[in-house]
Amino acid sequence: MHDRTASTKELFAVSLPLVLSMAATTVMEFTDRVFLANYAIDAIAAALPAGIAAFLILTFFTGVTTYLNVFVAQYTGAAAPRKIGPCIWQGIYFSIVAAVILAGLSFTAGPIFQLGGHPPEVQKLERLYFRILCLGGGFNVLGTCLASFYTGRGKTRPVMLINLIGMAFNIPLDYALINGWWLFPEMGIRGAGIATVCAWSLIALLYTWLIFDRNNERRYAIWSGHGLDTALFGRIIRKGVPAALQFTMDVLAFTFFVFWVGRLGKVELAVSNMVLSIQSIAFMPAFGFSMGLSTLVGQALGRNDVAGARRFTQQTIRVLLSYTLALGLLFVLAPQWILGIFIVADGGGAAHQQLLETGIVVMRIMALFISFDAMYFTFIGVLKGAGDTRFIMWSIGLATLFVMILPLTLVIAYTDWGLFACWCVLTLYVLSLFTVSFWRYRQGKWKKIRVI
Repeated sequence: MHDRTASTKELFAVSLPLVLSMAATTVMEFTDRVFLANYAIDAIAAALPAGIAAFLILTFFTGVTTYLNVFVAQYTGAAAPRKIGPCIWQGIYFSIVAAVILAGLSFTAGPIFQLGGHPPEVQKLERLYFRILCLGGGFNVLGTCLASFYTGRGKTRPVMLINLIGMAFNIPLDYALINGWWLFPEMGIRGAGIATVCAWSLIALLYTWLIFDRNNERRYAIWSGHGLDTALFGRIIRKGVPAALQFTMDVLAFTFFVFWVGRLGKVELAVSNMVLSIQSIAFMPAFGFSMGLSTLVGQALGRNDVAGARRFTQQTIRVLLSYTLALGLLFVLAPQWILGIFIVADGGGAAHQQLLETGIVVMRIMALFISFDAMYFTFIGVLKGAGDTRFIMWSIGLATLFVMILPLTLVIAYTDWGLFACWCVLTLYVLSLFTVSFWRYRQGKWKKIRVI
């Protein structure tokens, strides 16, 4: 009982700051969409497709740098702190390469959003928002790299504080640049993108200021470990790329979903944008606890404590099941109250009522699968914490292709079943992810895998 109580306290101590940290990041995106929804219906219709397309590309790079968390965790568990500085430096070098590639990818906005087939006025805004996020994406990659210095060691409060500062900086700047307030010109969706990039830059600067000091040099070789270590860099790439691709393919499935739903019409696209934005905020505890679990599992396996890793997993399951069941009830019983956050400026009367009625149905469908989604993130957190990343990559890739992309294509291209059927496909996709991750966890191979 003592071990169980201690593991619960440690799980919350590590994970709750990560929940708040990731919530702060998501709130920045969420406020973009709320302000843009009040600015113009074309702006909110463009915000999620362009944002998720940029996020899809960013997730590959941030997936690699975020996976440094596992290296830092296992080195911490193995009592080898001076290996941590060199890990962070390999991530910094990777971030520089990522910034160059992302800047080049900003020029692909035209063909990407032509494929989406959205109305021309929406495509124009999509291209603009996407380009800004790609050009500034290097700061986001660098920030996730530097955050691993803290998250891997289980010191998550600095990460929380820095992200909260970034959020507090972003929200008023977001409003000012979108609507034209105080000294700032009215820039619409361009202003939303610039405000987000400015917040990413501030976050990266704050991490740099905190990490690179004499104390961290003495203990973690944070300055002297600056050399390019090709062997370590190679190991980070070999483990980090499959983990990054897993997350990228997961985001790809949702990107594909948003783009295809956009072909059904503006109402269907706007409703899906709103509901997925609500889900991204409400689901932050699952993301935060999954990342916290990866850290704790990594530390436990670094000191060869498999029983401890299982104990943290069981505690996470209990916490997230309780949370998501309560969340599901809220989505079923009061969806109209939650959807009321989004009030489209030029969508009164019948159009507004249609958005609300359709949104209520979609919210209730989402309530059916959120607990399975949370369990998927839990088991993926364990597998990542161990380093079982190749299986994750291949299994999620196959599920994305055969359970999401192909069925959704058939539903939209060859039937008239509409938005309801699309969300049923999304539900089946989430169930397949849960099934695969749970099966791999039960196999137990993760207990013997290490990244160091």
